[in-house]
Amino acid sequence: MDFGYSEEQEMLRRSAREFLENECPRTHVREMMEDAKGYSPELYRKMAELGWMGLIFPEDCDGMGAGFVDLSVLLEEMGRALLPGPFFASVVLGGLTIANEGTDAQKRRLLPPIANGEAQMTLAYLEASAREDAEGVTLAAKRDGDAFYLTGQKMFVPDAHVSDHMLVAARTANGATPEQGVTMFVVDSRAPGVSITPLRVTDGSKLCDVKFENVRVPVEDLVGVVNEGWPLLNRARVLGMAGLCSSMVGGAQMVMEMSVQYAKDRVQFGRPIGSFQVIKHKCADLLVAVESAKSVAGYAAWAVDHDTKDAPLAASMAKAWCSDAYRFVTREAIQIHGGIGFTWDHDLHLYFKTAKKDEVLFGDADYHRELVAQMLDM
Repeated sequence: MDFGYSEEQEMLRRSAREFLENECPRTHVREMMEDAKGYSPELYRKMAELGWMGLIFPEDCDGMGAGFVDLSVLLEEMGRALLPGPFFASVVLGGLTIANEGTDAQKRRLLPPIANGEAQMTLAYLEASAREDAEGVTLAAKRDGDAFYLTGQKMFVPDAHVSDHMLVAARTANGATPEQGVTMFVVDSRAPGVSITPLRVTDGSKLCDVKFENVRVPVEDLVGVVNEGWPLLNRARVLGMAGLCSSMVGGAQMVMEMSVQYAKDRVQFGRPIGSFQVIKHKCADLLVAVESAKSVAGYAAWAVDHDTKDAPLAASMAKAWCSDAYRFVTREAIQIHGGIGFTWDHDLHLYFKTAKKDEVLFGDADYHRELVAQMLDM
């Protein structure tokens, strides 16, 4: 079995790592934590020039027509570098969903600006209840003539404050089940009645509170079929989970490398601390956790890429394992580093905070273990 990258994917990985090491050092990450936008438009433009924004979009929409595994290579390197900004929300959550589910007119209108780095998009589905299932969708959408009018609130919307459009899940009817009556819309982030408030997140990323007050959405901005949007939203979430797991693997790999090198370099009692069994075994545990996470995240990316029926199962398995693994790796890394590991001056705490945030996005490990059990008919 070959779990390695193709020659083209390996070239993408090397070039991405070199670029991000030069353009996104940890000093930049710290600066963006305090920045109102949370990202550098100049860096974003350079990424667009490299073709990263359009990597997975169709060629007729200014994309490169690559697959999800190719994108996962890029996301892994972004997670390693802790790249701040709206790439994940715009490309994976918003743009890729439009590429898969949107009309031809929506694709032609929305995807080229994203691919060229001129526009951003995001996905708004969580509400105050933070429920991941269909019962959590209560934002009301009422039709009047040639438009729908949205009223309600979405919470924890990534990078909504810099988005041009949001893909919004709304309730258009109360069906026999919660899944019936959910509809997806493309909403202009600057439309009258939309108000966006960034929330303070521990790792400095930008999640937002978005309120909708009778926001008019033309019928042509409906995505999919009225009242049948839950499967569409679920597919978007699967994309998000698979992509996030690749990012978490990149961060965990970096933390492991930092810890192993520190264990080799740090001398105590006249010998490197890595020569002591307790530290040696902790480093071995890090490798086991990271390599296991790579395997399950890689399978999720492959399943999404090939649009297999097992993609939801693969994504939930990956999210459950990678959530625990990233948290475990960062926690053990702090133990290996000792007190210096959680000081503000050391970079390790940046990864620890990112791991804690990523752990709960799209549902935590326990939530996805329950989904896996349900898919086993338990």
